[in-house]
Amino acid sequence: MSEPFRAALVAVLLLGLVTGCASDPGAETPYTPGTAWETVDDMEAEGWSPEGLQAARAHSDSIGSAAVIVLHEGRIVDEWGETERKFKCHSIRKSFLSALYGIAVQRGTVDPSATMGDLGIDDRNPLTEQEKTATVRMLLKARSGIYHDALYETPAMEAARPERGSHAPGTHWYYNNWDFNALGTIYEQETGTTIHKAFAARIAEPIGMQSFQASDGSYVEGEDSRHPAYPFQMTARDMARFGLLYLRGGAWNGTQVVPEFWVKESTVSYSDAGEAGGYGYLWWVSVDGQHFEGVDGVPHGTYTARGAGGHTLAIVPDLDLVLVHRVNTFKDRDIPYGRVGALLKKVLAAKDDWAGTPNY
Repeated sequence: MSEPFRAALVAVLLLGLVTGCASDPGAETPYTPGTAWETVDDMEAEGWSPEGLQAARAHSDSIGSAAVIVLHEGRIVDEWGETERKFKCHSIRKSFLSALYGIAVQRGTVDPSATMGDLGIDDRNPLTEQEKTATVRMLLKARSGIYHDALYETPAMEAARPERGSHAPGTHWYYNNWDFNALGTIYEQETGTTIHKAFAARIAEPIGMQSFQASDGSYVEGEDSRHPAYPFQMTARDMARFGLLYLRGGAWNGTQVVPEFWVKESTVSYSDAGEAGGYGYLWWVSVDGQHFEGVDGVPHGTYTARGAGGHTLAIVPDLDLVLVHRVNTFKDRDIPYGRVGALLKKVLAAKDDWAGTPNY
């Protein structure tokens, strides 16, 4: 462990102690579900328009959604589709890994300032000395400047990949599967456990996921790179629990599962992501109301985990709301994120205390 990292770790731990001592013992813990979800019985009494939610459901039917869940204040307001079926998560895997990194950083098992050179990370076509200066934190931000071939890329990602050596580490954002996959290798190397087992033990079990098991994870390997992808499959209901965990600042029923400081660091923008807004640590972040193609006025502070085909986990802290949108990508369904954004706007419009105008 480097001296700067040791000092930073001690500061974080001391801050946690101070925060814990300063907390109000009488403060009410926000509602989180037990084994079973609690549902909203009277939508109108809770400020929801049944007609508005029906309009959201009609929109999702028209775009071919497989499952949708709307959570408000930790309870299910509405849900439809195959919410208990395990679907592919695609790139939502990256936000799952971000959560695991937060736990590992707090425990001192991963140093986010460590470089690829420090960690002995290389690839089939060897990294250059410049590329080896990229840090773990740069990979979390997708700013490594390492444009080696990567596994599990879409054709668009491959086509957009810059030339090797075209940008120094830390200077350029590119949504880079090399970064995301190498982070998986680093996590397993530094913690001594697999991603899927760690997720099951450190996150799924503590928050009461009802269906997820470590065997719902797998790896994609190939000749292009040493660093495999690490896909997940998960139900909409279990994904809703993960979204609520982040909405609660990483806490579940009063127990801190993911460090609060990490949730905050991860979900602010460090890079301009165009129509998607910005990018944090493996999370997409709204910026000035922009978060989905062709959709304006997304509430301030909204952030999403996204997977190919339109899989979306949206967290809207200002409204204490989570939206889960799943797609049957076993059948090559592909729903543009702009249409998912339109679904979110319809859900928001169904809530009577949201004006439907930009909230930033």
